[in-house]
Amino acid sequence: MTKDLFSRPLPRRAVLSGLGLGALATLTGCVSSPSSQNADLSAFGGLPGNIPPEYATAYGPISDDGFTIPAIDMRRMNPQFLRRQVAYNGPEAPGTIIIDTPTRYAYLVQPGGTAMRYGVGIGRDGFAWEGRARVQFKREWPRWTPPNEMIDRQPELEVYRGVGMDPGLTNPLGARALYLFKDGKDTLYRLHGTPEWWTIGKAVSSGCVRFMNHDIIDLYNRAESGATVIVNQPGGLAV
Repeated sequence: MTKDLFSRPLPRRAVLSGLGLGALATLTGCVSSPSSQNADLSAFGGLPGNIPPEYATAYGPISDDGFTIPAIDMRRMNPQFLRRQVAYNGPEAPGTIIIDTPTRYAYLVQPGGTAMRYGVGIGRDGFAWEGRARVQFKREWPRWTPPNEMIDRQPELEVYRGVGMDPGLTNPLGARALYLFKDGKDTLYRLHGTPEWWTIGKAVSSGCVRFMNHDIIDLYNRAESGATVIVNQPGGLAV
């Protein structure tokens, strides 16, 4: 990605206004794995001194469609991957989603020369495609269906063959998923939540582009079906 498109984060007032504090599939797609443990989904335990206290609300517990998403423990999060507004001076229209895999950031371009920035984790399949696509459809609490090849390698997943995994807090697709198509064809590339929020900012072993559940809900609420999505890979195209 060209470095001059996104500048340093905006002042604290703009950051807090951009948090969205007032408003909080059956397709196989990316190959993810169920959460191996939930012990790291700890209760919110306070803020380091350099993180504004309003983040306690933005990343606190969420009650959503019968599920309670646990709070993010800020003591264990790199603050650079928390949601915030940044300045944007690029050519893309508001509503465009930009995934920059080298930096582990996703951006939603907004009016007025700004973008909402989210920290993401990139899985093996997240490095498999780049270019422009569109959000064909969005799903709340999507169903996860592992491919047969994955089940053959991991017999413990046999119970999900043909029927998939019910939505829930341990589902690898998390609370929301956006499905990307190009020229009417499924790219098998997904933007999705994850119960393993501690993997944000990292190259993880599976999946496409994973967001904290809090952030994928925010993106889901802001992004439109049909939105343009640009995926940049290391050494690839620059937007």
